[in-house]
Amino acid sequence: MNDGKIVRIGGASGFWGDSAVAAPQLVRSGRIDYLVFDYLAETTMAILAGARAKAPELGYATDFVDVAMRAVLADVVARGIKVVSNAGGVHPRACAAALAALARELGVEVRVAVVEGDDVSAQLPALRAAGRRDLFSGEALPERVLSANAYLGALPIARALSAGADVVITGRCVDSAVTLGPLIHEFGWNLDDYDRLAGGSLAGHIIECGCQATGGLFTDWESVPDWPAIGYPIVECAADGSFVVTKPPGTGGLIARAAVAEQLVYEIGDPGAYVLPDVVCDFRDVRIDAIDADRVRVSGARGLPPPPTYKVSATAPDGWRCAGTLVVIGIDAAAKARRTGEAILARVRALFAQAGIDDFRATHIEVLGAEAMYGANARGASREVMLRVVADHARRDALERFAREIAPAVTSWAPGTTSPAGGRPSVTPVIRQFAFALEKNAVVPSFEFDGERNGVAVPPGGERGVARPLASEPPAFDDAGEATVEVPLVRLAWARSGDKGDLSNIGVIARRSEWMGLIWREVTPAKVKAYFAHLVRGDVERWYLPGIAAMNLVLHGALDGGGPASHRMDPLGKAMGQMLLDMPVAVPRSIADAL
Repeated sequence: MNDGKIVRIGGASGFWGDSAVAAPQLVRSGRIDYLVFDYLAETTMAILAGARAKAPELGYATDFVDVAMRAVLADVVARGIKVVSNAGGVHPRACAAALAALARELGVEVRVAVVEGDDVSAQLPALRAAGRRDLFSGEALPERVLSANAYLGALPIARALSAGADVVITGRCVDSAVTLGPLIHEFGWNLDDYDRLAGGSLAGHIIECGCQATGGLFTDWESVPDWPAIGYPIVECAADGSFVVTKPPGTGGLIARAAVAEQLVYEIGDPGAYVLPDVVCDFRDVRIDAIDADRVRVSGARGLPPPPTYKVSATAPDGWRCAGTLVVIGIDAAAKARRTGEAILARVRALFAQAGIDDFRATHIEVLGAEAMYGANARGASREVMLRVVADHARRDALERFAREIAPAVTSWAPGTTSPAGGRPSVTPVIRQFAFALEKNAVVPSFEFDGERNGVAVPPGGERGVARPLASEPPAFDDAGEATVEVPLVRLAWARSGDKGDLSNIGVIARRSEWMGLIWREVTPAKVKAYFAHLVRGDVERWYLPGIAAMNLVLHGALDGGGPASHRMDPLGKAMGQMLLDMPVAVPRSIADAL
């Protein structure tokens, strides 16, 4: 293992639909050895499964070939940059074939490997018969599924690179695997080098969402320069698992300890047991240290043995949905909008009754602009709002009747109603997500390269290791009996939020480490649950990360089912961190005066 070696990896995509500027920017910087792309979310897999059902040559993230690689493939080959992407979706072979066709068109030679084995949909009938259930709800597995894919790890990617691949295309794998795979290959890490594997996984986690690590979504957004030319992240990785986060020179965005810390706590759950197929990561004592204006060093990740199972993410059809919108302006806009939504639903229910159609399966009314997401914490009325009315039904034709009754409200009821969107809203399928654990020995990862299929023997995993003892909470804050005043949490902390199914994760980082005890005292699980009482149905959990003076909150049952099942305008919990930063907290007057 070469302790002085540095491997430089650029993160060019955080989802299917990310900006076309990323790949050219990173490649032309001349500062990367690997270009990696993360395209897949649970909903994306369902969309890709549907696309393949309609056209057998589809089922992959077409932007990878048509946009990103078309722009950089010749450059990538000329510079000797390797590429790893999970753009394969549910049909990685088709993605590889499309890339090969592009290479022929451009007159370049590229050796492509395809990782397979994640599709376990054929096992669903037997698993359902054996009583396998959803990890979160405990419900039985559905009869019909659109997709069922195990989150593979990094080992098949590493093996494909070692076989000589220039490009590795995978189906479903954990997001960080596209980074960890190259690091295993380059450094020759053993599969029980758990601390190094955890460090490499953290590097992947930091860059897996594109420019979220370089100023995107940053709490202090006003301080982030040049959004149009924001730089995408590069991690410069060392053999010990530590790494430096930077970006191409001359680009916008910023490299800041706080911005990287926000990405560290993004969607991780328990920071002492972030479970991945190659390693269970302990990020509690990770340090993030500024080197200069464009570089921060991340170190201190620790690892434990991986679990004996893969997580399988699956999707199933669950009826139909239609969401209509109207704008209402003027006096009592919010009240007029809500009454309009209720009137639309009442009228359609009457039409259903006349036609012998069953009632809606579910409905939802939101008045955007009236701080509906804030519930009791809303600050007042608005004179311009958007009404959003959502309805679910088992029958598509029933919702087509609903869609016809949105526009008539413009001329029928509340003054000041308009419809800038125009046209009737579409009826779309409802896709329900579910997840279950599957033993590793029931999944057979492999990669195809140079016309040969190569099996990859993955260690079976085992009993969960014991995490190092660390303080479970910060030292108590002593205000010496000083009088307190209320300030919004944002004055003391940064925050970022996201989702895992129906869980909302909010990471909160102290702006000054000595304030962590104060934040811990004020932002308790009970207070957070009360603050989000109108949204959160389950418990609130909390963990402490002493390394970056932060805490991570997980809100159960917070997203109305989450993802495509949710009726809310924010089904992924992206706004909940911002909402929490509005929460008033009591601080000593001396601190408040200095803010």
